[in-house]
Amino acid sequence: MRIRIVDAFTDRPFAGNPAGVMLFDGPFPDDDRLQAVAAEVNLSETAFARPLDGTGERDEGEADWALRWFTPSTEVDMCGHATLAAAHVLHTTGAATGTVRFAARCGVLTTTAHDDGSLTLDFPTSSLTPLAVPDGLAEALGAAPLSVHGTSDHIGDLLVELSDERTVHALTPDWRALAGRSRRGIIVTAPAADPALGYDFVSRGFFPNVGIDEDPVTGSAHTALAPFWAARLGRTELTGLQGGARRGRVRTALRGERTLLTGRAVTVIDGEFLV
Repeated sequence: MRIRIVDAFTDRPFAGNPAGVMLFDGPFPDDDRLQAVAAEVNLSETAFARPLDGTGERDEGEADWALRWFTPSTEVDMCGHATLAAAHVLHTTGAATGTVRFAARCGVLTTTAHDDGSLTLDFPTSSLTPLAVPDGLAEALGAAPLSVHGTSDHIGDLLVELSDERTVHALTPDWRALAGRSRRGIIVTAPAADPALGYDFVSRGFFPNVGIDEDPVTGSAHTALAPFWAARLGRTELTGLQGGARRGRVRTALRGERTLLTGRAVTVIDGEFLV
């Protein structure tokens, strides 16, 4: 089977967030096979997609393709960067044009290709629930939170506000101590030190619960980051910079119950699975 590695939320290779993408003509292989492929690829997520063809799978009346995402250790409910990567592969190979509707565990997600090569994802906006700072969280992160919010079930993260951009970039968390503090992971964020550089806020994402210490650019997390920063900055269209050593940008547009996530992608590997 053919597999591609795509760097998502970036316009150049070796930046953004890499994802594996594998397209199938017919039904998905069994779950153990998909999990084994994702473990072999060993990226934060590998996306598997197949065209819907009248079999009644996953709300196919509203969708064109079925889409699943696996980390090296488990299947996940929602993934932004691997959805962007899958849409990029469909458009660059001619398998799809314009808007593509994906049926996934979290519902139907749409992606739209633009003339400039960027792609926009239409995802559900996350709710934000203020929480008390959990005991031990500051020690696990190595920084004192200003606020903590719970997010919707479709992402299941803790959103942690820190004092400034420098603090976010300097974090060296205790991964073991972070594990189990949320259903999926921890998103840390702070305002941009200099918005003239082209972004409004920064973030990093830590997901030891699902086998990923740090995810470079987490599209789904921006469904919570967008409303969080829109409320503070007074604008519904913002740009986030996410990552530690490897970074990428996500343009966000808050549209009530939906959040639009726009970015670019680059295919860096195109090969074959031989087994």
